Amino acid sequence: MNIQIPRGELLSALQSVIGVVERRQSLPILSNILMVAQEDELVLTATDLELQVERRVQVQNLSPGKTTAPARKLHDICRGLPEGATIGVELNQNRLTMKSGKSRFTLATLDAAEFPSLSAAGSETRLTLTGKELKELLSRTQFAMAQQDVRYYLNGLLLEIRANRVRTVATDGHRLAMAELRRDTGVKKDLQVILPRKTVLELQRLVEADDTEIQLNLSANQVQVDLDGLKLTSKLIEGRFPDYERVIPEGSDKTVHGDRGRVRAALSRAAILSNEKFRGVRLTLSGGTLRIQTQNPEQEEAEEEVEVQYEGAPLEIGFNVGYLLDALDAIEGNEFIMELRSGDASGLVYDAANNANKYVVMPMRL
Repeated sequence: MNIQIPRGELLSALQSVIGVVERRQSLPILSNILMVAQEDELVLTATDLELQVERRVQVQNLSPGKTTAPARKLHDICRGLPEGATIGVELNQNRLTMKSGKSRFTLATLDAAEFPSLSAAGSETRLTLTGKELKELLSRTQFAMAQQDVRYYLNGLLLEIRANRVRTVATDGHRLAMAELRRDTGVKKDLQVILPRKTVLELQRLVEADDTEIQLNLSANQVQVDLDGLKLTSKLIEGRFPDYERVIPEGSDKTVHGDRGRVRAALSRAAILSNEKFRGVRLTLSGGTLRIQTQNPEQEEAEEEVEVQYEGAPLEIGFNVGYLLDALDAIEGNEFIMELRSGDASGLVYDAANNANKYVVMPMRL
């Protein structure tokens, strides 16, 4: 292997794949990136055995070859070199040499033949979305995914595809986020798959919010996402996602219409003095007023009042203030609607101009 590549292009390619590389690995080779120089391109691949990202970049290829090199060291060296530099990368026996100007670095390598690869499974369902559509579906729901829950199927995001819509749903058992894209998908059979948390976060990082077409190829246990010059392959979480539609409240008789910015700002201020562990906030609704109250073990208290439109009898209810803020952050419009039934029933929050995306928050006892 002997290639020449602009520093900016190599750094961009490394940044695309390095998110997959864990800092602590059971197998030393998983700390490395597979580098394959062929024809006029360099292919970089990183994997953790569950998720794999492959990026292709144009290079001046003087001699083909392949090897694996330490991912973090490659990235840090490339980032430390000056902008506009050209990097020469050459493999001699089991050493990889990087040269740029008067800088020279020699890295240890591991045999490319030992590098594990996720083999592509046969595609059963194909879905094409734009970058903007996929990024919105992910960003409006991913914050509600569980972290390290024993119910492993909650540590991910449900992707549901039907003939006339695509949905993403996430829940950690205390709140639920659902986003919906209404459009003809071309699929003939309804499909539900659970994308792992790490896969969702990497897609969120890699996908640009533009009109570039992205193809998702789905099989029973794998998803492959083809972006421009980049391919992400991931195993799926096995298991049955909860029946989320049963969780979404219906028939609520109390409705709040509020200015998203004002209510969000008031909640943020009140949250400063909430209990750091439980993050509880008390909401009191009466007439056209929403009273927001928090307190903590140090006997510190905060109170805010915001004008809202409220239909229904006076009501007092407790929520996790962080969950309410996450829901309001995910709403795009200036006005939100919150539907409530009683002090011990879940609340439903959505954009007043678009009810396709919905957020359910369970109440707290305060």
